Amino acid sequence: MEQPKYKRVVLKLSGEAMAGNQGFGIEANTIHSIATQVKELIELNVEVAVVVGGGNIWRGISGSSQGIDRATADYMGMLATVMNSLALQDALETIEVPTRVQTSIEMQQIAEPYIRRRAIRHLEKGRVVIFASGTGNPFFSTDTTAALRAAEIEAEVILMAKNNVDGVYSADPKLDPDAQKYDQLTYMEVLNKNLGVMDSTASSLCMDNHIPLLVFSIMEEGNIKRAILGEKIGTLVKGSV
Repeated sequence: MEQPKYKRVVLKLSGEAMAGNQGFGIEANTIHSIATQVKELIELNVEVAVVVGGGNIWRGISGSSQGIDRATADYMGMLATVMNSLALQDALETIEVPTRVQTSIEMQQIAEPYIRRRAIRHLEKGRVVIFASGTGNPFFSTDTTAALRAAEIEAEVILMAKNNVDGVYSADPKLDPDAQKYDQLTYMEVLNKNLGVMDSTASSLCMDNHIPLLVFSIMEEGNIKRAILGEKIGTLVKGSV
């Protein structure tokens, strides 16, 4: 049997990853593909928590630039993450993967409130736990949520699945043909070079709590499993090289 490198992980999905090639909204085939890949991890007895962004539906910063109060715009973004989380939960349970959505903002009719010990117990029982609505506070990104929840549940790694890039580059590879891909970086290099992997709050939180980050493309089928098995894909970011 294949041996996973990690026992407990946080999978960070951008909102754009939920939209697939259509670029906005929720694309059913893409979510089914993600759910199928997550099921492969469960079958390897890996404990999986998921943090989903909301950029395919709403971005707080964009709303703020349109004149909406920043805190209000961020709360709207949190609701977008709940929509994505429910869609992913449905896709997982359709293929018989038990799943719980926990929200930082209470909405008991549709999800559990976030309780750390309950989340860990769900993971121990083989359930996928999806953390929705960010940290519950404006001015914090879902990257920060992933870092915070990873520290709280003692995850061994954050898997950052991207839909438009296969790792960390020295510049935007779509704009700069000379951009070079990094195989490995330290969090300090990420911060000093302003590489934009995560926001600085999330990077600092991961660095301080010694949580490695693996950035890779989700568009290639099977990449999440490859990451779990320790294959060399994407870019690994950690405290020291």
